[in-house]
Amino acid sequence: MAEYQNIFTRVQVRGPLHAGSALPAGSWERTGQGRFIHWLGRLGDAQIGPIYLGFSGIASLILGFFAIEIIGLNMWASVNWDPVQFVRQLPWLALEPPPPAYGLHLPPLQQGGWWLLAGFCLTASILLWWVRMYRRARALGLGTHTAWAFAAAIWLYLVLGFIRPLLMGSWAEAVPFGIFPHLDWTAAFSLRYGNLFYNPFHMLSIAFLYGSAVLFAMHGATILAVSRFGGEREVEQIIDRGTAAERAAIFWRWTMGFNATFESLHRWGWWFAVLCPLTGGIGILLTGTVVDNWYLWGVKHGIAPPYPAVFPAVIDPASHQGMVP
Repeated sequence: MAEYQNIFTRVQVRGPLHAGSALPAGSWERTGQGRFIHWLGRLGDAQIGPIYLGFSGIASLILGFFAIEIIGLNMWASVNWDPVQFVRQLPWLALEPPPPAYGLHLPPLQQGGWWLLAGFCLTASILLWWVRMYRRARALGLGTHTAWAFAAAIWLYLVLGFIRPLLMGSWAEAVPFGIFPHLDWTAAFSLRYGNLFYNPFHMLSIAFLYGSAVLFAMHGATILAVSRFGGEREVEQIIDRGTAAERAAIFWRWTMGFNATFESLHRWGWWFAVLCPLTGGIGILLTGTVVDNWYLWGVKHGIAPPYPAVFPAVIDPASHQGMVP
């Protein structure tokens, strides 16, 4: 069976349904009895449920539902309530923030008020889900690493939709709700401020993005490669290093040129992934508030070369003296 495992297959171990660890006093009851689903077992653990939501989880789902309903109904209204066009044009539909004329004031619902209401519900939902994640980790005696990783993503979300618009004095600076409209906003934002590629924090964010992807892929591949030696029992291999950890370490030293343990790779991957939205948020926050043009900033600090003077300067004809219109 050990030889049967490869990158495409996974052995599913089935035991009795596990309801989970005992909950601390004052906790709500878990929902459902739990069951096994074969196809989920192809991706991870085959058991789904029982589910614990608690007050923060239920409140988060309700507010998230309100946000999705507001966004979806506004998008549907924009195509005159035509269900076919709603499905057809969904990737291009948007719920836009208020126009610049309103600044930070509350606009009418049809002039960005719905965007503010949806943003409030969605933000409250996300923050409540963070509370749920943090409290569940503490209740189970876990570290809070996952909650703080989620907080890094929340930081970038808040910068884009709340903190930077406040500093800029206008809700119009925020991102619209929608798939392609959000991407269009990103392209226009970069063009407006002289190309984000010259933003050093954007550079760091992309480096951490690609770096975390490479680290996690390499780590996952290494564990799969030594799974025939019990490498998937990573906690055991951390505290009582066996042949799987030894072989993996040798492989990394031979191919990557540096040591990596079963524990250190998780720490490297966690930091790379967390620093991606943290640095990205800093870069967005500085754009327009501190730096108006990242290309010119890059030229000034030696990051970007100035455009060469290949052609003579073009003179505006309107500036010529004695010109007859």
